[in-house]
Amino acid sequence: MKTLVILSSILGDRSNSKQLADHLIARVKESNPAAAIKVRDIGAQPIPYFDGNTAGALFTPPEARTIEQQRIVELSDTLVAELMEADRIVFAVPVYNFNLPAQFKSYLDHLARAGVTFRYTSEGVPEGLVKDKQVFVLTARGGKAEGTPSDTLTPYLRQMLAFLGMTDVTFVAAEGMAMGEVAALEGLAQARQRIDALLPVAGPASLAA
Repeated sequence: MKTLVILSSILGDRSNSKQLADHLIARVKESNPAAAIKVRDIGAQPIPYFDGNTAGALFTPPEARTIEQQRIVELSDTLVAELMEADRIVFAVPVYNFNLPAQFKSYLDHLARAGVTFRYTSEGVPEGLVKDKQVFVLTARGGKAEGTPSDTLTPYLRQMLAFLGMTDVTFVAAEGMAMGEVAALEGLAQARQRIDALLPVAGPASLAA
């Protein structure tokens, strides 16, 4: 099983969402030391802002693209290929001002391509083409909002990922990161326990008598 991990925090190693991703990666490696894992850190190396030039490049026929447009499309193609090749996808997403980071929104904008990651049926119904993926969304926020109207990130991401075809999505939240050391440690511990339960590691086989 190939695992793709997308980090999106601007805080590097100080990121709580990255801590959760690191824990999940360690869990996967513990279960299978030879596991294929690819990590892309769009917090450290942001995806360019999705602007008019980007949209123009994606909608221009391949044979008519300029060299600059080809470069733009190649990045999008690379991001889409990573997604399609993965069996398990892990999105580590901090909550900034009640929603996802701008760099993660740009990443999603580069993925959402008609005829590539989604299409419209003859009835005009959207159909996601990124199918049969196991998806984990690891979030971290300063306060506590899970399950309340203040959690605007979860419903948006659930809808957006489903639009692209990813319906097997599990959210794991570390909350209370800005509510003091005790609350932060408790929030991270609970999130790690949830990851452990979702990715159990088999113990050593018992020897036959």
